[in-house]
Amino acid sequence: MEVIDWIVLTGTLAFIVGFGYWRTRGSKNVNDYILGGKDAQWWTIGLSVMATQASAITFLSTPGQAFHDGMGFVQFYFGLPLAMIIICMVFIPIYHRLKVYTAYEFLENRFDLKTRSLAAILFLMQRGLAAGITIYAPSIILSAVLGWELKTLNVIIGILVIIYTVAGGTKAVSVTQKQQMFVIMVGMFTAFYLVMSYLPDDVDFGKALKVAGANDKLNILDFSLDTKSRYTFWSGITGGLFLALAYFGTDQSQVQRYLSGRSIRESQLGLIFNGLLKVPMQFFILLVGVMVFVFYQYNHSPINFNPAAQDAITSSEFNADYERLKSEHLKLEEEKRIAQDHFTAVLDVKDYDLTVAAKERIRELNQADRMLRAEARTLIEKADESIETNDKDYVFIHFILNNIPTGLIGLLLAVIFSAAMSSTASELNALGTITTMDLYKRNRKSEGDETHYLKASKWFTFLWGIIAILFANFGSLVDNLIQLVNIIGSIFYGNVLGIFLIAFFIKFVRGNAVFIAALITQLMVVLTYYYAIHIHGPGEEKLGYLWLNFIGCALVIVIAVLLETSFRTGKRIKTGA
Repeated sequence: MEVIDWIVLTGTLAFIVGFGYWRTRGSKNVNDYILGGKDAQWWTIGLSVMATQASAITFLSTPGQAFHDGMGFVQFYFGLPLAMIIICMVFIPIYHRLKVYTAYEFLENRFDLKTRSLAAILFLMQRGLAAGITIYAPSIILSAVLGWELKTLNVIIGILVIIYTVAGGTKAVSVTQKQQMFVIMVGMFTAFYLVMSYLPDDVDFGKALKVAGANDKLNILDFSLDTKSRYTFWSGITGGLFLALAYFGTDQSQVQRYLSGRSIRESQLGLIFNGLLKVPMQFFILLVGVMVFVFYQYNHSPINFNPAAQDAITSSEFNADYERLKSEHLKLEEEKRIAQDHFTAVLDVKDYDLTVAAKERIRELNQADRMLRAEARTLIEKADESIETNDKDYVFIHFILNNIPTGLIGLLLAVIFSAAMSSTASELNALGTITTMDLYKRNRKSEGDETHYLKASKWFTFLWGIIAILFANFGSLVDNLIQLVNIIGSIFYGNVLGIFLIAFFIKFVRGNAVFIAALITQLMVVLTYYYAIHIHGPGEEKLGYLWLNFIGCALVIVIAVLLETSFRTGKRIKTGA
C-alpha cells in the first residue's frame, strides 16, 4: 500500500468515528441511549437495517462465494422480502403498542420472566459469538494479505467501534451506518467498474455474462428438492424465510434499529425499503464476484488465494510437488485463455454447434482446474494442518491488492473496515441493551434511576466490546465466513422465532410449556447440526443448514403445544373435571 492509500483509509475511518462520537455524545436518559429518542425516519432505519446485516464478511466472502460456486447463493435471500411484510404486519405494531425497549420484554408480558430470560440468553450466546466473528473475519484476511498482526487488527477494529457505540448508543450506530453504507456502495460500484475495464477489449458486459454462463456461474435458480443442497429455491423461501423472520423480527441488533422509528409507519417503511433493496444488493455483490472470475479467465490467478498457504508450503517437504502443480496450473491457464477467446469468437459467428463444443471444452478445462486446486489444498493440509485451505474469503482481497490503482485500494479497504464496524456496532449496542434491560434491570432487587441504567448500558456495551475482541482473538476460519455466521444464527434463530410465533398466535400455550419446549428444542437442534452437518465434509452434509431454522421453529411449537395439552389434561384428571 502507498501513502495515499493509508491517507484514504485512515481518513475515512477517523471521520466516521469522530463524526459519530461528536453528533451523538451526551445521551440524557435510557430512552435516548437505547432507542435514539425514537425520532429516526424511514430511510435512516432502512439504511441502518441494511448496514447491520452487511458485515465485512458480506464483502469479503460473498464475491469469493460467487467466484467458486456462482450466483446460486442469492437464493438464500429469497424469503427476505416476504419476511419483511410479515414483520411489518405482525411484529412492529405489537412492539410499538407495548412501548418495549427490547423484543424480549414482550415475552414476559405474554409468558413469564424465565421465558424472557431464556430467550435473552440464547440471543446473547449467538450474537456474542457473531460479534467476535464480524471483527475476526476482516482481521484474519487483512492480516494474512497485508502482513499485519492479527490480534492488533482485532483490537483496532474493536476499539474504533467501542468509542462511538458506548458514547452515543443507538443514535451513534444509526448516524455512522448511513456514512458506512455510502462508503460501502461507492467502493463496490468502483470495484465493478474496474474489473469490467480490465477485461479484454472485445469482451463487453454481455459477452462477460456469456463467458460466466459457459463456466456455470450464472445458475441462479435451483428447484431441486434435495435437502442436502445448501442453496435451493425451496430452502431460500422456507429456511431463508424463517431465518429472516427470526433475525429481523426477534434479533435485538435488528429490532433496535426499527424500534427507534418515530412511528409505526416509519419503522414499516424502513423495513420495506430494506426488503426491496437487499436482494438486488446481494445479487450485485455476487455479480462482482462472478466478474472477478471472468477477469481471472484472462489473467493469472494463484492456485490458492490464501498467501499464508503459499508461505507454509514453500518451507515444507511438499514444496516440489506444489511447484509441479503450479506449473500445470500455468499451462492450464493458457489453455483456458485460448478456450475463452475461442468461445467469444464463436459467439460472433452465432453457430450453435460450435458454441456447444466451445462450452464443453471450457467445462473440461474447469474440471481439470478444480482437480488441481483440490490437490493443492491436500498438499497444504499435509504441510500445515492449521492453515485454512479453503480460499473463498481471500479471492476478492487478492484482486483488490493486486489490480486496483493506488488510492482506490485505500477506499476498498475502508469498505471492509466500515462494514465490520457497522455490523459490530449494532451487535454491541444490542448486547448491551439486552444485558441491561432483560437481565440486569429485571433481576435487580432494588430499583435504580435513569442515570443508573444509562451508565449500566454503557458499561455493558463496553464489556461486550471487550468480549467480542477476545472471541475474535480465539477465532478460527471454517469453510466460509459468511456461512459460519449464518450457521450460528440457524442453530439458535428457529427456536427463538418459534417462541415468538407461539406468543403471537397460539394463545392457550403458557410459560412453563414454552420454557421446557425451548430447552428440549435447542438440544435437538444442536444434535441435528452435529450429526447431520458438522461431522460431514463440505458437500457431504445430510442436511442444508438453512433447514435448521424451520426445524427449530416447528419443533418448539409442536413440543410446546403437546406439553401444554398434557399439562391441562393432567390438571383436569387431578381435579376430577
